[in-house]
Order: sequence, then C-alpha cells, then structure tokens
Amino acid sequence: MPPATTTATEAHTQRIARCGCRRLKLTVSGEPRRVYLCACSECRRATGSVFAWRAIFPDSAIVAVEGESSVWRRGSDAGRWIEQVFCPGCGGLVFMRAEAMPGAISVSVGSFDDPGFSPPAAIHNRSHQPDWYRLADDVAEG
Repeated sequence: MPPATTTATEAHTQRIARCGCRRLKLTVSGEPRRVYLCACSECRRATGSVFAWRAIFPDSAIVAVEGESSVWRRGSDAGRWIEQVFCPGCGGLVFMRAEAMPGAISVSVGSFDDPGFSPPAAIHNRSHQPDWYRLADDVAEG
C-alpha cells in the first residue's frame, strides 16, 4: 500500500498525485483554486467515465514532477489546445495544461487517492452527462 498522499506541514498542505503504476508522481502544495467536473466528450474519453473530476492549482503550487511522462496535445470544443500529461507505462492521466488556463494545471483528483478531497463546485458541459446521472443541486453549471 502506498504511503498517505496528503501531508500537513506548518506552512502548507502537500498532496501527491500518482498514475496507476506509481511511476509518474506530481507533488503540489496548498489548496486548489477550484474543483470541478467536466462531462464533455473528450474528458469522458480521457477518463473512461461519465465525467472528469479535476482540481486547478497554480503553477506555483507544483513542488515536483517525478518520473517519465508523455504529453498528448488535443483541441478543445472552443478551438484551444489542451495538453494531457500521462504515464507512458500505464497510461494514467495525472494532470493537464490548457491554453485557456495559463499559469495553472488541472490535476485528475482520482490520482490523489484521497476520498476526502473537496467535492466539485461546478460542472462543465452538464448537457453531455448521461440522463440517468444526477449531481447535487449545489453543483453549479461551469
């Protein structure tokens, strides 16, 4: 079993995100700017689920990126680029950079292995979510 992925220090909280095989590791410090879901078709394809659950951190929160990674750049519905950073061994998507979010990264919350992570405050592309899925009423449209 891997060690706990969240550690508190006197100055801040550090969180560790890992891919499935644990070879790609991202350490961030502090609290995320925003936690959100996205139900667009590209995020559903990237996660293999009904949505992506992500947390936005400023680049200044990055403590370390360790291990080999691969980057895949794709387009968005708005015509801007998004770079997905993943493990070349297991394919696990750990974080993303987006043209629309300069100076920030969007981390796949599931890679933190923290069931107590903050719930999403918003969902992007709610109209793309399956009809059978219902979110809490307080999750705003992104």
